[in-house]
Amino acid sequence: MTQGFSLADQLFNEETISNIAENYAAAVEDFDAAEFTAEAVSKFKDMAFMERMEWITDCIEKRLSSDFSIMAGQLEAAMPPELDPSLTDDDFGLFTHAPPGYLAVRHGLENHRERALDLIYENTKRFSMEWPIRPFLNRWPEETMARLKAWAVDDNYHVRRLVSEGTRPKLPWAKKLDMDVPTPLPLLDTLHADPTRYVTRSVANHLNDIAKTHPDLVVDTLKSWHAAGKQDAKELDWMTRHALRTLIKQGHVGAMDLLGFKADAPVTLKRLSLESDKVIAGEAFQFELDLEANEQSPVIIDYVIHFQKAGGKVSPKVFKLKQAVLKKGKAQTFTKKHVLKANATTFKLFPGAHKLVIQVNGRHLGEAGFDLSM
Repeated sequence: MTQGFSLADQLFNEETISNIAENYAAAVEDFDAAEFTAEAVSKFKDMAFMERMEWITDCIEKRLSSDFSIMAGQLEAAMPPELDPSLTDDDFGLFTHAPPGYLAVRHGLENHRERALDLIYENTKRFSMEWPIRPFLNRWPEETMARLKAWAVDDNYHVRRLVSEGTRPKLPWAKKLDMDVPTPLPLLDTLHADPTRYVTRSVANHLNDIAKTHPDLVVDTLKSWHAAGKQDAKELDWMTRHALRTLIKQGHVGAMDLLGFKADAPVTLKRLSLESDKVIAGEAFQFELDLEANEQSPVIIDYVIHFQKAGGKVSPKVFKLKQAVLKKGKAQTFTKKHVLKANATTFKLFPGAHKLVIQVNGRHLGEAGFDLSM
């Protein structure tokens, strides 16, 4: 029987633990690399991803000084070389290098704030510290934000990215921030002109998070950045599209306009047909539509499936179909095949009446119904 893919096993195994054990043994007196490795991997079988991170940290912590000022020095001495400064993207670091951040929170949050922040600063050059910085933002908001303001212009792009990523209001897997969602915007004003995609992607993701609660603020912020002209025009265009992706799905008029798509574009849905109005979960259903415009019109074509949920509730989900330019007076045909996955881990299907809606530049143009059976 073939074993399923395990990200936890790929990232935390005897080889990866042995690698960091060598770093600690070289830096910390009496650190037994073999003993540490054996202890750490002994419990992996019954542990999930995040549990392994915590357990590795426990195993390291017990072999370091209980005095945090000494512990922090030991952790820094055991750090691997900094991530390649010549790269500009996709260099997140190894999860096995996360423990210094966890220990900064455990031992430095209350009584050693500045030393702990120094440790986070050094370690984010090896592995992103977006999770450990958040407890400091909650406990010491003014002091930590002052650090981040300085880090926003740091020479190291990993440090600069941390400023944006660590303050995201909806950062995956992370502790919720107590600060108001718009508070980090002055930091993003600095970072939006960054020369590295790793940083600008984080800024765009951060704006997309903000857009879920403050949509107009995001549109206004992007307008001001375009007017300022501090970022390369093509890069800022990419950031704008990425930052507005949620608002575009929602049909936000200001977002559409900023990207050059008119919400009131003179577009008509001439035809919408489903291959079948009866679909079985796990299979694909295909639909075809014709659009016609009275004038040349750039369009974003989405389709929305209104899914049945438990208790008779309905949940709409937006999917991308096509971005195109419709020519004046000429109908264009678009076809899509959508697989309704029966055993998706993040979305459960329920049988019953479903609805397909065609959305152009955020505007509902027409719909068709189908029945889903399991």
